[in-house]
Amino acid sequence: MTPLVLLGKFLLDFIEEIGVVSILFWELVQVSPRIFKNWKSTLFQMERIGIGSLPLVVVTSIFVGAVTSIQAAYQLHGYVPLKYIGTFVGKSVMLELGPVLTALVVGGRVSASIAAELGTMKVTEQIDAMETIAIDPVEYLVLPRVVAATIMLPVLAIFSDLLAILGGMVVANVSMHISVATFASGLKLMFHYQDLVGGLMKTFVFGFIISFMGSSNGFSTRGGAEGVGLATMRAVVSSCLLILIMNYVLATLIFRIIFAPS
Repeated sequence: MTPLVLLGKFLLDFIEEIGVVSILFWELVQVSPRIFKNWKSTLFQMERIGIGSLPLVVVTSIFVGAVTSIQAAYQLHGYVPLKYIGTFVGKSVMLELGPVLTALVVGGRVSASIAAELGTMKVTEQIDAMETIAIDPVEYLVLPRVVAATIMLPVLAIFSDLLAILGGMVVANVSMHISVATFASGLKLMFHYQDLVGGLMKTFVFGFIISFMGSSNGFSTRGGAEGVGLATMRAVVSSCLLILIMNYVLATLIFRIIFAPS
């Protein structure tokens, strides 16, 4: 095919994808008043998403904090006192590294899981069967997953922030012989509640993106087992890209408008 044909096909596929996502979003808005109807399913999904993702979050967060501490010591050495390593680690983790890396790690796991599960149900016509017996698949399948991910990702981000800061503190103490008291004083030196709150505000949106894109790609699955694999891949890629894009948008909104310096 010629480049012009390929470009046209890409644009048509993109427009179709936007349409599918928009329709699912509107259907989700319509069923959202019935959010407490399937509360048991929501709790089950919260357990799967939250507790199931804890091992990944723990490992990722500890090593993120550790490498941030090492990089801070390397960059600040000879310029500012090393007590500011605590400041550097705390600011970096709470503003960006904790929320964003948690969202990317959890997003890769959760969005793939949702897309594979719903995609399998789609190609085996289980979703069509639900519609036949007057069960709304968006209300029964999508809404609990979206609510669960939106609630649990901020909780995971709090654990991530804490573990990353502790990891940075341990590395600073063991590798650079910076006492815990010195690290803690640097951490408190320039701490502002807006840093923590602003970072957590972003994770609500990230949680929605992860679950919604997994559901959208799962519902649009076609072509049997191969289609399920493609839907899973698209879910992970689209979730990660949207997280990074929305991170910029939300950072601008939160830290330049809502919490703008006076």
